[in-house]
Amino acid sequence: MEAQATATVKEALAALYHHPDDSIRTAADRWLQEFQHTLDAWQVADSLLHDESSNLETLIFCSQTLRSKVQRDFEELPSGAFRSLQDSLYVLLKKFNKGPPKVRTQICIAIAALAVHVPVEDWGAGGIVNWLSDEMKAHPEFITGFLELLIILPQETSSYKIAARPERRRQFESDLSASANVAISLLTACMGIDQLKEQVLEGFSSWLRFCHGISASELASHPLVHMALSSLNSDQFLEAAVNVTSELIHATVSHGSGTTAEQMPLIQILVHHIMGLKEQLKDPSKDEEDVKAIARLYADMGESYVDLIAEGSDDSIQIVNALLEVTSHLEFDIYSMTFNFWHRLKRNLIRRESYVSFGSEVAIEAERNRRLQIFRPKFETLVSLVSSRVEYPEDYHTFSEEDRRDFRHVRYAVSDVLLDATDVLGGDLTLTVLSTKLAQAYVSCNNEQNPKWQPVEAALFCIQAIAKSVSIEEREILPQVMSLLPCLPHHEQLLQTVCSTIGSFSKWIDAAPAELSILPPLVDILNKGMSTSEDTAAAASMAFKYICEDCRRKFSGSLDGLFQIYHIAISGVGGYKVSSEDSLHLVEALSVVITTLPPESARTALELICQPVINPLQELIQQGDQILQQVPARQLTVHIDRLSSIFSNVKHPEVVAEAVYRYWPTLKSIFDQRAWDTRTMESICRSCKFAVRTCGRTMAMTIGAMLEEIQTLYQQHKQSCFLYLSSEVIKIFGSDPSCAEYLTSLIQILFSHTVQLLRTIQDFTARPDIADDCYLLASRCIRYCPNLFVPTEMFQRLIDCAMAGITIQHREACKSILSFLSDVFDLPNSSDGGNYREFINTIVLQRGATLTRIMIAALTGALPSGRLEEVSYVLLSLSRAFGENMLNWARESINLIPPQVLTDAERLRFLNIISDAASGSSLHTVTDRFGEISDVCRRNKTVQDLVQSALRPHDLTFTVVPQQLS
Repeated sequence: MEAQATATVKEALAALYHHPDDSIRTAADRWLQEFQHTLDAWQVADSLLHDESSNLETLIFCSQTLRSKVQRDFEELPSGAFRSLQDSLYVLLKKFNKGPPKVRTQICIAIAALAVHVPVEDWGAGGIVNWLSDEMKAHPEFITGFLELLIILPQETSSYKIAARPERRRQFESDLSASANVAISLLTACMGIDQLKEQVLEGFSSWLRFCHGISASELASHPLVHMALSSLNSDQFLEAAVNVTSELIHATVSHGSGTTAEQMPLIQILVHHIMGLKEQLKDPSKDEEDVKAIARLYADMGESYVDLIAEGSDDSIQIVNALLEVTSHLEFDIYSMTFNFWHRLKRNLIRRESYVSFGSEVAIEAERNRRLQIFRPKFETLVSLVSSRVEYPEDYHTFSEEDRRDFRHVRYAVSDVLLDATDVLGGDLTLTVLSTKLAQAYVSCNNEQNPKWQPVEAALFCIQAIAKSVSIEEREILPQVMSLLPCLPHHEQLLQTVCSTIGSFSKWIDAAPAELSILPPLVDILNKGMSTSEDTAAAASMAFKYICEDCRRKFSGSLDGLFQIYHIAISGVGGYKVSSEDSLHLVEALSVVITTLPPESARTALELICQPVINPLQELIQQGDQILQQVPARQLTVHIDRLSSIFSNVKHPEVVAEAVYRYWPTLKSIFDQRAWDTRTMESICRSCKFAVRTCGRTMAMTIGAMLEEIQTLYQQHKQSCFLYLSSEVIKIFGSDPSCAEYLTSLIQILFSHTVQLLRTIQDFTARPDIADDCYLLASRCIRYCPNLFVPTEMFQRLIDCAMAGITIQHREACKSILSFLSDVFDLPNSSDGGNYREFINTIVLQRGATLTRIMIAALTGALPSGRLEEVSYVLLSLSRAFGENMLNWARESINLIPPQVLTDAERLRFLNIISDAASGSSLHTVTDRFGEISDVCRRNKTVQDLVQSALRPHDLTFTVVPQQLS
């Protein structure tokens, strides 16, 4: 059998690497992947690795296979197989001591994984590190392989590819910490071998986080530290030396490393050597990757020692100056490394927690002012440096979409740094620095020989990025900036930024003195933007929205001009290049202005704004049902979405309610003729939802007809949007006694038809939107009208339905179901929920054992681990509501899990978590503790399959407890 499998593996590898037919190569790859999960893979991979005739392709595949088997499938082996596996891997490590390197690395990872799985005593006294020490001394000819294993051991503690229990992983970390001195001694002993220098540095970097027992003063004089720091000036070993130095920096500030004073001997020597690299940052002959490595070191130093730097000593300022040197580099990948430092420094300088040790408020304020005075010039320099990094390149028009995306990313990153600077400097001072840039750029823009718009655009981009931080009382710079905008050339990218700048300062424009007459010329610029290109139109329409929101009262006397702009944009004629999506900004702009009008004027204005939206819909309806059914959805939704914006933003409930009543026949025609069309129904339901949200109970004259429409159409077409529209209706009208009859009918009809659709997990998976909106609606019913919902048969059926769908993989649908269940369990303990306790108890007690089994299955693998908190909360709610009963249900379910998955101690721990949840543990605590049990049950695919086969979350008729697997 083994010989046959070995031959097949060889054939598959030959086909994978050498067959000319793609389909055969694909089939071979699929077979090899499946083979790696079999029991035979252990023996075949081991045998081929020992076979002298195996070629490189076979060796690489088999070493990867053996490594992955040890990592994830170690539990497949009999209990006594450890020793023979250890011996075989040891022989292989020596065999591949001199290569191939890829194979040797996989063998080392396999040995490290084996060490994670088994207790320390299985390796002899002192564990694997002592074993390795003995072997290195006894067989120095195999030093290369042994040293690589020494490097890999600490790296593998954080590898979750290894299917080890959490406590075993913690124990392994503890074992390595106890052996750190031995490892460091081995590395020190290898220092004298030149060809091993890079490996020694790499090993020291790996082991540093386990060196808790070595003091900072010892490290400061340690030969390995000296070798690493001296290697910072070596091109050959720079990267490895940087890695060690970076780890040393982190070690001085890591949790449990002691006080700053205790770490100071090491900190001082690290800072001294790093500062000695400053000239290399500016060395044009230096390789870019080496410059990146040095820049990373400066960034690490700055971020780690920011609390010390923020004290403002002379040495601190030298470090800040060096970081400014890094920030001045032209490459984004290099200068952006410092951005997190500037953010942390800003936060340290402005937050009160940094100064609590100074005692009194007077002392705190004095110290804060002293530090800010020291660092403000540095942040001014920072602003000046980064503001030039956002200029459009001359060849921007040739950029690919990916390059343009990268350029936008640079701008967003620079914007964040500018905002950090404004927190230290204040918006007005930052504006002053940037205005100097703008003035210089404006001169360049008017240069007759070589006019350049890019510097002006860059300065304006930075100015608009800090707009929210600039005081609305600012009267020196912004009037000059605003008067400059109409004078700038209408280059597309520049005009786009000018429009964005206008929008960004809308609040300042509203507060500006009337005598400045700022607004009219700015509106002219926005008009120009809307007619230049789609990009400028997008920026202009967004700016127009902001201007109307913040300067709405200034527009109330000039509605005719606004309506003219609006009608041109909406009609699509007149030269504007506003897309239908961007036109929504203009709809919103007019809507917020209408909100400022008195009711009578608002009625007239609302009619005017609605006409260009309603008229095209009515024209389509008048062409007959057949035409209305055949037009593309886009022809309807473009108008309905505008109606949504109007209903959402005109805050005159009575006026909007009248408009909804007036336009209801139009909306009803679309409902009736397009109910099959998901896109149109989603759009029109969204419009109705905003109408309900804005109008509230003033919409009573239309709500009955709307609910009747929803009920009828849902029965025929099962569109999920009818459910989410109903959720909004329930929220507004749920507690209104006059609507009880309507809502009772709505709830009964919608839910009765939904549960017919969702009978099995396959049904849920096929209709996740229905499931999501159904259970959002059910939760709304519990919160807003439990009296109409909870005492009904439909409530009980929805709980049964939820049990079938708990393990749906669709994230939002799953969260809605879990939220509904926790709402059910929490209801009896709510302020008004006592009336429902007996009813809920009756339902849950009948289903508790099955429900608990499904929830435990969800926790242990039926749902992704990302859903852990939501699952934990349901179990927490269930435990609090049903105490001892829940504990019994959980015990039954946990006992189904096979003993090879959970030990007796782990079962007891699992039950204790549930018991503690019932007695008041917090959600955070319960989630963390459940997380460990969840990891145990998911540690590899075999284990996860065993758990799910035992719990069978989709088998709702399962009642008999099977015997545990042996």
